[in-house]
Amino acid sequence: MNTPQLVTFVLSLSITHIACANNQALPDPKKTEIWEPEPQVVSTFNNVPSDAISLFNGQNLSEWQHGDGTEVQWPIVGNAFTIKPGTKGIKTKQQFCDMQLHIEWRSPTIDPNKSGQHLGNSGIFLQGRYEIQVLNSYQNRTYSNGQAGSIYKQSAPLVNASRPPLEWQTYDIIFTAPKYDSQGQLTQKAHVTVLHNGVLIQNHTEIQGSTRYRGLPEYPSAYECGPIHLQDHGSKVSYRNIWVRQL
Repeated sequence: MNTPQLVTFVLSLSITHIACANNQALPDPKKTEIWEPEPQVVSTFNNVPSDAISLFNGQNLSEWQHGDGTEVQWPIVGNAFTIKPGTKGIKTKQQFCDMQLHIEWRSPTIDPNKSGQHLGNSGIFLQGRYEIQVLNSYQNRTYSNGQAGSIYKQSAPLVNASRPPLEWQTYDIIFTAPKYDSQGQLTQKAHVTVLHNGVLIQNHTEIQGSTRYRGLPEYPSAYECGPIHLQDHGSKVSYRNIWVRQL
């Protein structure tokens, strides 16, 4: 072994010795391994998670009812249902808190005599209180915190990802319900993340309170989980392929 090779060999041994000494000084890696609980296995079929609750699969509206508890009057055509204006909104029979919600919707044909909030207006109310706006916002200007994907009258979407009328659109919504202490005092406001047609438009946005058309939002006193509510705002908006995962 010549001199340069000897020097390299000695340096290599020194580095290895230092590395071993440093590793021995570090905690056992097993101390930071978590084995329980083991995450549940969830598969998907037709892009629907196996642990999802189907709220509409194209067959019937048995999971829904009008606000007064009566059977839904909205017609089903093909694999979608459409709002029947004047019948009022519908809500799920089940109650939900934290959830992942997938819902597809479609704006009707444009009425040339209407614009703004009068084109394809509906809404998805989480816990029956917090509205994610549904609207034809394709080349249809309105106030930014009232366009499609807004937390209505609170937070505008980050971008406008709207498609033209008669094209199906998707919302993927992650909702964290508000939290209250044992005395009924609010300890954490609700938050929501929304992807519109796969584009992030609400990024863990803090919800300021129940949706109001007039006045500022406020949180009600402590309450339990609530239904998902679809608004009848006089437009023939259609919906399909709705499922939810309780988180």
